[in-house]
Amino acid sequence: MNPEAALTEHRPVLIVDYGAQYAQLIARRVREANVFSEVVPHTWTTDQILAKNPVAIILSGGPSSVYAEGAPSVGPDLFEAGVPVLGICYGFQAMANALGGHVAQTGLREYGSTDVTATNGCRSILEGIPEHQNAWMSHGDSVHAAPEGFEVLASSAGAPVAAFAHEEKRLYGVQWHPEVNHSAHGQRVLENFLYRGAGLQGNWTTGNILEEQVERVRQQIGDARVICGLSGGVDSAVAAALVQRAVGDQLTCVFVDHGLLREGEAEQVERDFVSATGVKLYVAHEQERFLNALAGVSDPETKRKIIGREFIRAFEEAERAIIRDADAVGEQIKFLVQGTLYPDVVESGGGEGAANIKSHHNVGGLPEDLRFELVEPLRNLFKDEVRAVGAELGLPAEIVGRQPFPGPGLGIRIVGDVTAERLDLLRRADAIARAELTAAGLDQEVWQMPVVLLADVRSVGVQGDGRTYGHPIVLRPVSSEDAMTADWSRLPYDLLARISNRITNEVDGVNRVVLDVTSKPPGTIEWE
Repeated sequence: MNPEAALTEHRPVLIVDYGAQYAQLIARRVREANVFSEVVPHTWTTDQILAKNPVAIILSGGPSSVYAEGAPSVGPDLFEAGVPVLGICYGFQAMANALGGHVAQTGLREYGSTDVTATNGCRSILEGIPEHQNAWMSHGDSVHAAPEGFEVLASSAGAPVAAFAHEEKRLYGVQWHPEVNHSAHGQRVLENFLYRGAGLQGNWTTGNILEEQVERVRQQIGDARVICGLSGGVDSAVAAALVQRAVGDQLTCVFVDHGLLREGEAEQVERDFVSATGVKLYVAHEQERFLNALAGVSDPETKRKIIGREFIRAFEEAERAIIRDADAVGEQIKFLVQGTLYPDVVESGGGEGAANIKSHHNVGGLPEDLRFELVEPLRNLFKDEVRAVGAELGLPAEIVGRQPFPGPGLGIRIVGDVTAERLDLLRRADAIARAELTAAGLDQEVWQMPVVLLADVRSVGVQGDGRTYGHPIVLRPVSSEDAMTADWSRLPYDLLARISNRITNEVDGVNRVVLDVTSKPPGTIEWE
């Protein structure tokens, strides 16, 4: 395959982000339709957007009113470029406003589940959908009059114009959020836009991802040497296997045993990943370095930044050892591979206008004097896509099916400062919880189950007819598709009881186990 063709074969559907909490979810839904998508900020000009050569454009929702001072806007020139456009919620109103329609408050806000009625049969982007459907709304303003030349497709009690279309110009819009599961026929609306409105084929697959990223990595690295930070998690394992596919023996994986790992994790990395890939592995034993750096630190953001900094310092020392062992003194390793994913970038404030929810050690926690050039082949992918790429690469199910585990490890599952004693306590509790979840056959049904130690909290208990003053352990089982949103998993009560009984009986210093039943948002999956 021609390298340049590999990089340009799949032109993107661009999602213009107007500050929506669901912009990344739109991108996921488009990819589920087997069409490549990317998210770009609303501050981009029409020229910048068109320079990406998009096959279609989706304007996301957002919290603003189109007529408010300083509200994001879209120029009418975007709609004259001949590229199919779908407006969603705020993007729908911004399109209507830019093209001469009328947007105003109706006095009837619609939030949540809303009845929507097709006004003239189910056609255009509503084809194949019932005349009366249940959709998810979130708006106070509404389109009162569609722009000239547009046909009104649907309405609701609070939205006189809830959907419209201009078939000749391939411009469409809906007031509701088709990307969320609460919109009963939302995916069909998106696919109607992609397949019928934009004329796309839906032929983008994980195989395409693999081929294109392998070629990108080859072009970026050339004949240079590269190291990869291997944590034992899915993300770094897939990133390492992909880079190895691209550059072979130019890659050496560095596994930093920072003392923040779960029970048996270091042995699993050396056994499973190396045997599956044959990759060159250098193990850096750095427990003392990390514990010393984290001593007395309880602030979660500071912890993440310290762990990110020490990772890089450990890589730099590993580089020197690798060069020395290879008898290549004077040579320098230029590239560092990381398993950064799209949710990591978003939560760390990546992209214009994105809020920093928490720094990920491989994004917002990197030191300013980093001298490696980063290779991040998974940066635009979601977790399920990464798993699919891993399977394409031939990685065993034990690796690609693992529940996510954060790079900073147990350091961010201890609420309070990190000590060796607290790590040992949390490891024992975590091992019990994981063993019971596996024994119950629920590993694949639960996205992730962080086990958290509230190290700065103690509560009174009774154990062995005596009063205790121990720590609580928090169980945080969650169900999710991509970690952008999540709900708490409804585990069987008997399973929760077994986990609680075993932890309080077998782990000294713990006398209480509690269950976190918070969704994301408002909570995050990890506590820190």
